[in-house]
Amino acid sequence: MAEVPTDAQGGGTHPASRPGGDVAHGHVADGHQVLVEKVAAVDRRLGQVLAALERAETRTTPADGTPTWRRVTQGEERLPVTLAVLVMIALQSRVPTRFTPLGTWTLALIEFAILTVLVALNPRRITRTEQHLRMLSLVLLGVASLANGWAAAYLVVGLVRGTEGRSAVELLTVGGNIWLTNILIFGLWYWDLDRGGPAARAQALADTPDFVFPQMTSPQLASPDWEPKFGDYLYLAMTNATAFSPTDTMPFSRWSKLTMGLQALISLGVGALIVARAVNILQ
Repeated sequence: MAEVPTDAQGGGTHPASRPGGDVAHGHVADGHQVLVEKVAAVDRRLGQVLAALERAETRTTPADGTPTWRRVTQGEERLPVTLAVLVMIALQSRVPTRFTPLGTWTLALIEFAILTVLVALNPRRITRTEQHLRMLSLVLLGVASLANGWAAAYLVVGLVRGTEGRSAVELLTVGGNIWLTNILIFGLWYWDLDRGGPAARAQALADTPDFVFPQMTSPQLASPDWEPKFGDYLYLAMTNATAFSPTDTMPFSRWSKLTMGLQALISLGVGALIVARAVNILQ
């Protein structure tokens, strides 16, 4: 009969040769392997979290610690603003002659001539900060504002006296024209005055904003190269004209608060009178 192997000291059987010894050893090995895999998975997950945090820090904190809207940039493109001014000129040219002191085509030619000079002197990107260009841009907006203000006042006075608004279609057409033009004009004002204008913003000449956009207060949710463009100011004018108050963008300086208040009053007065008169005509 064959002898059973024994331990060197205790004379018992070797653990590997005991019943179930191989099975127990395999269970221990499997458990060790599972533990190693779980630790590796946790390590990989921690690495992913740390990498995400580093990316977020890089997005929100540039190399010099300054957000893009406060740094020198290449300047805003001219095209969106030019299209907005052309639409404004087209709208004002459609207003009946009695609503403008200069005549619709005279006003349109003046505004178009100023726009042509601005585009010729600063065509592709708005980067030049010369005083004469700044004044020319403000003159364009001033002429457009006076013309649209005259038209709005003429319409309101005519509605109160009963000399305007005999036709609902004409009233809604003219009133809607003035209301939309008012949004474009105030959007251009906000864009041209915030922190000294687009060229000054591109050169980072002013550090304190006149309008605080949500991307400024929540930079982790914004693009790393975000800075306010004309579309942001146009949206600000649209929401102010419909809500009659700030929505997501807050006015920070006194002039911005007063300007937004003025736009809200004009939009409320013109819109309320137009709607009230149109309802009376349709009834």
